[in-house]
Amino acid sequence: MSREQREAIRRLRASSPLDLGGAVHEQRILFEQLLAHHPVPDDVIVTEVRYDTVTGLLVELAEEPGVGTVLYFHGGAYVLGSARSSLGIVADLARRSRTRVSTIDYRLAPEHPAPAAIDDAVRAYRGLIASGVDPQQVVVAGESAGGGVALGLLAALSSSGEPMPAAALLFSPWVDLTLSGDSMTARAEADFIVSRTALERRVRDYVGDTSTSERHSPLFADLRGLPATLIQVGSDEVLLDDSTRLAARLVAADVSVTLDVTAQATHVFQAFAASWDEADAAMTRAATFVHTALKP
Repeated sequence: MSREQREAIRRLRASSPLDLGGAVHEQRILFEQLLAHHPVPDDVIVTEVRYDTVTGLLVELAEEPGVGTVLYFHGGAYVLGSARSSLGIVADLARRSRTRVSTIDYRLAPEHPAPAAIDDAVRAYRGLIASGVDPQQVVVAGESAGGGVALGLLAALSSSGEPMPAAALLFSPWVDLTLSGDSMTARAEADFIVSRTALERRVRDYVGDTSTSERHSPLFADLRGLPATLIQVGSDEVLLDDSTRLAARLVAADVSVTLDVTAQATHVFQAFAASWDEADAAMTRAATFVHTALKP
């Protein structure tokens, strides 16, 4: 990564009025506007989908049927974002992996506190499988809080003994709502995307009584029986330890896991693949992982 590339991203973030810890209704509008500058390529088709009661958007290649399905959960600290706001990174993943991607509109806090997001994820997965899709032709994926939703889904499936997807892909997952990782302070100066103060406010929105934060943190769930997982994270993230500790817990649970750390990269840096060399390379690795997991 060149210094110029990194500084361009830093300036873009500094010039944005988005405040992850700000008033929810104002920040939702800004969040959508910020991500709207990622255009959807002409060679993909976006259509509305519904799995049970849960809606979303299906992203497909225009000229060829994708192999398998990625069930994707957007980021936004459990209170922001939508299926539409994730179209930039989702379309990129679909094109590189030659796969269909369904990005899901799960319910958001504080109107719908925990475990509403996980409940919607489970309902969407069950609806997808009920439509005739083979679980072994599904990869569950998510970014940031969406990574936490994806992991919560997998833990719920394991607990109930339901068929697992082929694999899981997690971009900078937020899985510890107790905010107990050392990187919360150790990486605070380096992370110009996310702050502990902002996350603390979003935790209160999501769980209400913070004494329940650990119970709603998928990091501390029983992770036995989960599918092969790729975790990608940047070394400059306050959420770095969410990924490193998750990888360690997956290893302890006998789950095949790859922890992919990119030096000096920021939160969900893959979204900058068009202008950031390391992000481009990381997205290629992620797409290869998905394509390999879904090969017939």
